[in-house]
Amino acid sequence: MSEQPRAHMLASEPIPALLLKMAVPAMIAMGVNALYNLVDTIYIGRGVGPEGIGGISIAFPFQILILAIALMVGMGSASLISRLMGRGDYDTAAQVAGNAAVVTVTLAGLLAVCGAIFLEPLLRLMGAPDSLLPYAHDYLSTILPGAPFIGTAITFNHVIRAEGKARTSMTLMLVGAGMNIILDPVFIFGLQMGVRGAALATVISQFISFLFVVSFYASGRSALPVRLRHLRVRFDLIPEVLAVGLAAFVRQFGQSFFIIITNNVLRSFGDELAIAAFGVINKLLLFSTMPLVGIAHGFQPIAGFNFGAGNIERVRKAVRTANLAAVSISITYFVTIMFFPRTIFGIFTTDAALLNLGSRAMQIVMVAIPLVGMQLIGSTFFQAIGKAWPALILSMSRQMIVLIPLVVILPRFLGTTGVWLSFPLADLVAMSITVIWLRREMRFLHIIGS
Repeated sequence: MSEQPRAHMLASEPIPALLLKMAVPAMIAMGVNALYNLVDTIYIGRGVGPEGIGGISIAFPFQILILAIALMVGMGSASLISRLMGRGDYDTAAQVAGNAAVVTVTLAGLLAVCGAIFLEPLLRLMGAPDSLLPYAHDYLSTILPGAPFIGTAITFNHVIRAEGKARTSMTLMLVGAGMNIILDPVFIFGLQMGVRGAALATVISQFISFLFVVSFYASGRSALPVRLRHLRVRFDLIPEVLAVGLAAFVRQFGQSFFIIITNNVLRSFGDELAIAAFGVINKLLLFSTMPLVGIAHGFQPIAGFNFGAGNIERVRKAVRTANLAAVSISITYFVTIMFFPRTIFGIFTTDAALLNLGSRAMQIVMVAIPLVGMQLIGSTFFQAIGKAWPALILSMSRQMIVLIPLVVILPRFLGTTGVWLSFPLADLVAMSITVIWLRREMRFLHIIGS
């Protein structure tokens, strides 16, 4: 799509239809990415048992660090590539894409080497009790060699989208997720490899995604003429890429840190069943928020473009529409969880003890899930209009500022129930902060727009 029709679309197309058009590809891509994490957990729960779920839950924070690196490089590169292409500088944009590959492979490779050297101490640090350590070790030791391929596939999901190829970016994610879903039962059940088989399925799937990226650029389908010479490191480009992508890294690092803290608290106040239950609930939370992230991704360019154009009433309408869409999806998820907790949790396990604990905990954790969408749209709004400070504070408010302290403090009085209660309390506090800040900004926008 050329710049002029795109600008006309953002400026004049009805907001509900425009938001749908902008958000659906991102929602599909995000949803599929979260789905294969769920499928992994389902197969392991059915094929290995609660210990297997607990093991991958312990290893998950390290996987998030791989994701954090990839998002930092991918989102930072995508921002710079978009601006360079807008100026017509396609050769420098291609150098940014080439450098994105080199930096991702280097950083993910270093992370994998460090992880392999200090594997057991890291797993202990991440909260592994003796009973879950072998499962976490088998899973993470298999994932580590594939870290560069996993990271590159995630990085180029953003780089490819930056040149306007949203469908190709979506296909890249579908390829990896689809292959993972197919290979999981082959390795877990067919070859009886347990958690190691699940990890191997992930590595192979992401390697296939890596090959998809290579073929995309080698075939000439990309608007960027990426060649071997573009892989030469440009130290004048990398700092800007990393600086722009740093916020994404901080958010993901915060998620990893939060899981480590929670696993350790549950190890202290509960047992491996509580860790396994949290592992399932955390994947369900991730799955439930991915459509909301897709709405936020679709909302951001609409709000940003119209704010820049001075069309404040259109910005206000975009905020209202995005909030309505996010809350509607969240309520659907909320109703399903509240009325069918054992059915939902029973997909992951047949273990009676884990099912009883997990279904009760899941209802507590998810009771305020309709509030999450509003909080996410609010933080995205400030990012869209270029107000970095409130955007950063609001994006950190739920997890880093509120949730982690509650997870540490409440279990001292309420045991593991305190961990589960921390989630809805954090959602309520973070939403309240967001609404107050957002309403103040919207009143200001009404004044300058009138």
